[in-house]
Amino acid sequence: MLNLEKDIRPISYVKSHTAEMIKQVEDTRSPVVITQNGEAKAVLVDVASYQSLVDSVNLMKLISIGERDFREGRVLTNDELDKKVIALLGE
Repeated sequence: MLNLEKDIRPISYVKSHTAEMIKQVEDTRSPVVITQNGEAKAVLVDVASYQSLVDSVNLMKLISIGERDFREGRVLTNDELDKKVIALLGE
């Protein structure tokens, strides 16, 4: 949950308190919105949260590709898949 008092900081504050900001996002796993001239410009997040976000987006892309393939009839039966896997593995 975004805490408006602690999780939105101007870039000048982040520059002078970088280590503190990194520790904050690491400890709370809550992102910090960085502003410049009063406008949101960037978000500081911990590595684990960022990796989770990237993994989620990649999974959604794969699901979308699979759904499109299904709609367009690009599907295999289990037997067809088995034959392709066996051929690829050279068994």
